[in-house]
Order: sequence, then C-alpha cells, then structure tokens
Amino acid sequence: MDLHSVEAVVVPTSREDVWPLGAHDAVLAGGTWLFSEPQVDIQRLVDITRLGWPPVVVTGSGVELAATCTIDRVSQLSEELPRQHPEWAAAPLLRHCCDALLASFKIWRTATVGGNVCLSLPAGAMISLLSALDGILTVWRPDGSDYQIAITDFVTGSATNVLSPGELLRAASVPAHALRAMTAFRQLAPSALGRSGIVVIGRRDTEQDGGGFTLSITAATVRPYVFRFDTVPGVGDLRSVHAGIPDDAWTRDAHGDPDWRRGVSLTLAEQICGELR
Repeated sequence: MDLHSVEAVVVPTSREDVWPLGAHDAVLAGGTWLFSEPQVDIQRLVDITRLGWPPVVVTGSGVELAATCTIDRVSQLSEELPRQHPEWAAAPLLRHCCDALLASFKIWRTATVGGNVCLSLPAGAMISLLSALDGILTVWRPDGSDYQIAITDFVTGSATNVLSPGELLRAASVPAHALRAMTAFRQLAPSALGRSGIVVIGRRDTEQDGGGFTLSITAATVRPYVFRFDTVPGVGDLRSVHAGIPDDAWTRDAHGDPDWRRGVSLTLAEQICGELR
C-alpha cells in the first residue's frame, strides 16, 4: 500500500544517524505490516536495514538475532544449528514457531524479528519463540546507552510494550542453556489457514542446567505467560498456575473466544507435560 503522507525516507548507516526519531517517524525494517494499511500520521520513514547488523550471530553462549533478521532466516536455523551444536536439542522449535506465523514465502523473506516483537500482537510468532527460550532483548536509547529486558517484561498487552519514544530494538538473544533443552510445541487455529489462536510450548532443561521445566502460553493471552517449575509439574500444580491467569488476559478476537482459549490451552499444557515427563 502506498503511504501518501510520507514526505521523506532516510537510510542511516550508523547508530548516530538514526536519531532524532519524532512522533511522526516510523522505523522501517521489513515493512510487511507498515505497508499493509494506511498510516496517516507517518511523515518520515527511517530505514534501518543498512546499519550493517549481521542477521544471526552464533556463539557457545547462544544465538543473537538482529532486529532486522527475517523470519525465513530464523527458520533456517533449525537445520543449521544442530550441525554446529549437536547438543542444542531445541533447534526444531525455531522452525515450528516460524510456521505459526502463517504467511507466504514473500512475507517470510521480508518480515523481521524486530517487527514481529515490536508489534506485540498476541499471535506474534517470535514472541512465542523467545518466551519459551528465555529470550532477552537489547534496546538502544536515543542518548547512546543500551538496556536489556526479558521478552516477558517487554510485551505488556495486545499491541503494547515498554518501548519509550525514540527507543529502537537492536537484537534478541537466546541462551545456550535453553537451546540445550528438550521442547514440545502445540499450536491451534480455528481454521486451517487462520492465525494462531493458541500456542503452548514446554521446555525441560538438561540435568546439567538444573533440570527445570518452563511452560509458555502465548497467542491465547494478550501477553506472554511463562511458568517455571523445578521439574515437570503434576496435574494439580499445572492447573493451579493456569487458573492464576486473569480473566481479562485471555485474547478475545475473531480467532477464538476466551473460554475456548482458556480450556484448550490447559489441555495442550497437560499434553506437553506428559510428553516431556
């Protein structure tokens, strides 16, 4: 879609060139959402794709995904990572979460990690991935400083997050201990070609990493809900923490009613616990 209100497009090549970012500026990476509907308040686009960020950095400590890394590039890691780190059993989860973002190959090759996270929609596929794998975000401030924040603290509601005016998401990191874990994935949509209505992911860490169990619920809720246990929980403990999700936290839209999301997410969580026990 043409954005008729845009008067200028700037392409910074260094951090210093990004700012100032004003109220009528929009950061452009993939642009798959930005160009999907009218943006009548936007007068200037700031294209960050020439800042020279490597899309993926793999070290022994984990994986860093640039905000400009595409969904397609993330999906490729499910095959690449086991060749470099055979012990990273969670590698298939990256592709599973990308598949949860139902889109054409053109969208996959254009949409970015940063765009998916910063939109902060309940069905954000990268939000699901990062929530399950202890994802940490690095944010640039306009004053030249940085800060890091967990994905579970970053997303605050449906299409809301903690980004302040002028701040820019730089990267998302996943630690090696989460990548070494066994995982189980469940995703449901009300139709075969519909967006995710529920995504539930379980992660059981290795004994070397403490053997803990992590359960994340996304898409079904307006923000990620992540629960941690010393080991795979029994039915009683699982139902207890699930019941603690507030009534107003369940997503209400055309892709599923809150009651359906509440009930089915618990069933999927119980399946996951059985699989990873």
